[in-house]
Amino acid sequence: MITLRGKQKRFLRAEAHTMRPLFNIGKQGLTENWLDQLASAIDKRELFKVAILQNSDVEVSEAKEFIETNSDIQVVQTIGHTLVLFGESSEFENRKISAQVQNI
Repeated sequence: MITLRGKQKRFLRAEAHTMRPLFNIGKQGLTENWLDQLASAIDKRELFKVAILQNSDVEVSEAKEFIETNSDIQVVQTIGHTLVLFGESSEFENRKISAQVQNI
């Protein structure tokens, strides 16, 4: 797991700026199955957004704590009800963004 510095977080925020949320948190809330799906998506993409829907009982701070406590995924930024997530891929050929981050 990469410990992110300020410049690295800024780079990741810039990379995620034009992205649309890939996952949603809805009525089911935060589950282990949902977290497993996040982890497999991190292995493919390394960086994406998650939106908390209006019908969800989950607060942004709860989601951030749940994700960071139960996985190696880091929350880079929260914007309203959207979280920007980053994690290093376990598959070497998918480490495009993390390779850039380590060079900053």
